[in-house]
Amino acid sequence: MTTITARRLPEPGTLMPYAAILLAGAVMWTVSTYYPARMPAVGPYEFSWGIWLAVTLTALWFARGLSRVDSARRPGPWRQAAFWAGLLLIYGVTQTGFEYLAQRMFFTNRLQHVAMHHVGPVLLALSCAGPAILAGGPDWLRRACDSGPARGVMRVTQQPAVAVILFVGLFWFWLIPPVHFVAMLDPVLYALMNWTMVLDGILFWALVLDTRPSPPARVRFGLRAALAVGVMFPQILLGALITFSQSDIFPYYAFCGRYFPGISAVTDQQIGGIVIWIPPAMMSVVGLLVVVGNMRRAGAEP
Repeated sequence: MTTITARRLPEPGTLMPYAAILLAGAVMWTVSTYYPARMPAVGPYEFSWGIWLAVTLTALWFARGLSRVDSARRPGPWRQAAFWAGLLLIYGVTQTGFEYLAQRMFFTNRLQHVAMHHVGPVLLALSCAGPAILAGGPDWLRRACDSGPARGVMRVTQQPAVAVILFVGLFWFWLIPPVHFVAMLDPVLYALMNWTMVLDGILFWALVLDTRPSPPARVRFGLRAALAVGVMFPQILLGALITFSQSDIFPYYAFCGRYFPGISAVTDQQIGGIVIWIPPAMMSVVGLLVVVGNMRRAGAEP
């Protein structure tokens, strides 16, 4: 006789947060699509279901997981604050009125990418939120993260040389003038550009700011410190090249119309070049200091 095991249905209370997320997303999508003039500045300029679900589900699973994860792996108060700050920063530069500015001025576009590629991911990496998110997430999330394909992707992308090439290369690639022009006009490429900035930033800084010694961490503390410092110089070079350019090398912003018409193309690029130059370098210094602090607390050799 075949025994049929009944699948246990989720309790109604566990579905309420997901229903609220979907309802809120549907409201914002409706307003941004059909009544954009009524959308406040804190609302999305162009609503993205992908970003909305990624941010809200991550927030839900983290908040839920804090009560489920054991105390040894539960992030402390300042790490929790870093998580919320990083998540809100990434959401703020992609799903509020700031997105409109990022599409109309080069320097605000650079502020957006620095937030997505550096500051936000650094804060998320500092939070050590992974165990809490997995503890608060559904079973399929844990299975997906533990699957062979996911482990394979992590093995490749977390190789130090690959991590550096991706981190620096993607930042440079999207600023190749012809590539940047097409990406800013094509919605699919624009979304791909932004997603690669966020995901690559999180992967890189999670590798560098891992608090554990090696093993189980993938690389030793000394190499992590070298990675944090090493990525600084290509970005300084890129910022300098753009800052000291005396011609309009990003014509997209003239094509679409600058939000601040009083700022010339060259001045816009100079400010944007400084944004590429200074804040990422500061994040590298912060990363180096954090790595040294982690090494001292772990009592490990470089």
